[in-house]
Order: sequence, then structure tokens, then C-alpha cells
Amino acid sequence: MTRPRTTGLDAVILDYNGVIGLQPTHTQWLRLARTASWPDDDLTGFQHAFWSAREPYDAGQLSDLAYWARVLGSHPGPRLLHELRTADTDMWTGTDERVLSVLQRAHATGLPMVLLSNAPAHLSDVLDTHPWRRMMHQALYSARLQVCKPDPAAYEHALKATGAGDPWRVLFVDDRADNCRAAEEAGLRTLHYTGYPADLAAALTPTAA
Repeated sequence: MTRPRTTGLDAVILDYNGVIGLQPTHTQWLRLARTASWPDDDLTGFQHAFWSAREPYDAGQLSDLAYWARVLGSHPGPRLLHELRTADTDMWTGTDERVLSVLQRAHATGLPMVLLSNAPAHLSDVLDTHPWRRMMHQALYSARLQVCKPDPAAYEHALKATGAGDPWRVLFVDDRADNCRAAEEAGLRTLHYTGYPADLAAALTPTAA
């Protein structure tokens, strides 16, 4: 049964990549693949190798070295490992200024915001240095939690971080439908974000049904 909407929110839980963070460009993917000495005509193959080991890396179960050894099929030396990690991290640090503008307005009203992101340890550390991070009441990263969305435990951590008592008065925003479905199962209100900041702005100021 669908619960009636209430006016206002007690908090919002936000994904990073695909909401605040921009998706990597084709050029950025090529740069990373070339750093890995992957053939230019097999970018799809590189992306498959990249993602095939990403979940345990994001969950803090693999070191940088162990992750890239899985991607490459061999252990990179210290210099190449540094170059790979730098290029990888750089792909995920561009932000959508339109979304940040919406969040700045919400932050100005005092709405608590919690970040919940699947991200490896080094990227988490870098994201914490960015100015937008100061708008977040807390930032929860999978590598630090040792669990990735859509695991229910990730949502439990995030809900606790908001300090809200009723999950239905907390909005979860993510660009992945499976993450949103898991949040709904945890009792959260959700927005499957598809790239339109106006949708986010509207969801942050709900009206009574």
C-alpha cells in the first residue's frame, strides 16, 4: 500500500556519481585505458575488466594494487599504479553545478544532507576535500562502511546518520534504479534521478497529496 505523502522532509540521502558527480567522458575513459596500455580499439573490453572487480574494490575488500592487478591481469609497478589511480580518480571528480545549486538552496533551509556513495578509499579521501562536501552532514563511502549499495546495511547506516526517526520523511536520490528499489524496501522515499535538476528541486520541496 502506498503511504500518503507528507509535507516537508527531515533529511535527504544523496548518491554521488550520476547525481552530484558527472559521468566520465569518452576521453577520460580513453586516457585511463591508454594508461593501462589497453588497445584503443577495445575500450569496451577495458570497461568490462574495470567494472568486473569494482564492487569488492568499492567495498574496501581490495587494495589499489589488488584491484588493478585484477583489471590488468598482472601486478603494476609503483609508478604505473600511481598513474592508474590518479587517472581513475580524476574521472569521478567533475560535478554538476546545476545540481549543486539545487543542493545549496536546500542546505540554506537547514535540511540535513547525507552522502551515500559506492567509492573506493582513495576517491573517498579526495571527494572529502571538495567544497561541496561541507554541505553534507555526513559522507558515507562504501570503502569505509565495508558494504556497497544496494545492500540493506548501507541504507541503515545512512538513515542513522540523518538522525531522522521516520524513513518516509527521508528522501533517497540515486541514478540507479536498483539502488532506489532497495531504498524503498528500507522504507525511504526515493527519487530515481535521470539528469534533470528540476526533478531534484521539486522532490526536495514535496507537497501534500
